[in-house]
Amino acid sequence: MTSFYRSALARAGAAALLAAGGLATVAAPAQAADQADLALVPLSQNLARGVEAAKAKPFKFTVDNTRSSAAARDVRVTVETKELTRRVGFVVPEGCDVSGTTFTCLLGDLAGGTTEDFGIPLFSTGGRGKGGALTVTIASATADPNTDDNTETVDITVTRPGYDLTSWVQDGYANVVVDGAQNSEPELKPIPRGGTAPLDWAVYNDGSRKATGIFYALALPAKVSFAKLPENCVEQEIGGLAQAFCEDAGAVVEPGEYYTDEVRVKVAEDAAEPVLRIGELYAYGLDGAEGAPEEEPRVASSAQRRAFTETDEVDNQAVFDVFVDLAVQPTPTPTPTATPSGQPTASPSPSTGGDDGGLPVTGVQAGLIGGVGAAVLVVGGVLLMLARRRRVVLVTPQDEKSTD
Repeated sequence: MTSFYRSALARAGAAALLAAGGLATVAAPAQAADQADLALVPLSQNLARGVEAAKAKPFKFTVDNTRSSAAARDVRVTVETKELTRRVGFVVPEGCDVSGTTFTCLLGDLAGGTTEDFGIPLFSTGGRGKGGALTVTIASATADPNTDDNTETVDITVTRPGYDLTSWVQDGYANVVVDGAQNSEPELKPIPRGGTAPLDWAVYNDGSRKATGIFYALALPAKVSFAKLPENCVEQEIGGLAQAFCEDAGAVVEPGEYYTDEVRVKVAEDAAEPVLRIGELYAYGLDGAEGAPEEEPRVASSAQRRAFTETDEVDNQAVFDVFVDLAVQPTPTPTPTATPSGQPTASPSPSTGGDDGGLPVTGVQAGLIGGVGAAVLVVGGVLLMLARRRRVVLVTPQDEKSTD
């Protein structure tokens, strides 16, 4: 995949992240095997005043191809900027083609049954108020019989200065490079059944003020579990899905920086699908409900958790898939069995294989999307008892061309 601007964040799961809708309610007839059915879903709404060009916020969108089993080849994104006001500038990512007030960028191929997130970099050039609109269109070299939902016009509001957390997760692969989901990795390999791999995730501060303290929650797809978690996490299982709730009250994330920590996941030996969906990351800051963050980080009260404010909450959530190599047989786990002599002996435990067919065509698991956010308040008291660790990684701005 060829990414642009922090979009190696890649085929995240279905994007019904918006409280106002999403693709969960979209019904479509079955498509021909050589046809894709793309849809575009906007995920960001606001831009904090004071965001600089060098630390531009990627306005998040998702390209959805879950209604088709066919891969969409050479997916391209075209951005029309003429309706932006003087309050908002934009960055043209490297490698994109500019024509007048539009630019077009190549995302690459998008497998059937998956989605992909990308970001359009915007920054603040003036005061608060209406920032105009972006019109974004997606297209691919694969036939798409339904293009009604391939274009979206998004109104942009420039808000007061503040922090603005944006969550990103790269899909689960065996050879993922943990780099805050910044760079394209075209030679990714699925995780063998029974194997483990790192999860590349990050919570960026795309605002103009620092965020003090961070809470984040991770939910994994069925047949995926946590192999390693930070010490400041509480793990639980709900409905067969592994979840982790983590809090770092000592973290300070400046504008243009991101927060991450080491997480590893394991694919079950009896996984039977080539793509396991849907995983989810949700994050928010722990500073007070009103006013600027204090110099010294502090733990938010339960009331503050319910009333926390930031510039743009909609893109605090990200979803992802885990890709599985069904061709590799898992290593049998010895199971002791009784012998006539009473001495135990080891015999292989049978494992269940799966269909080696194409990617599954699934809709949005509406019960999972948003479920992590709802569960945040339930475990808040437990998290206050955890030991905290601080790990903040500085983002190095890429070489891009900006314009206002």
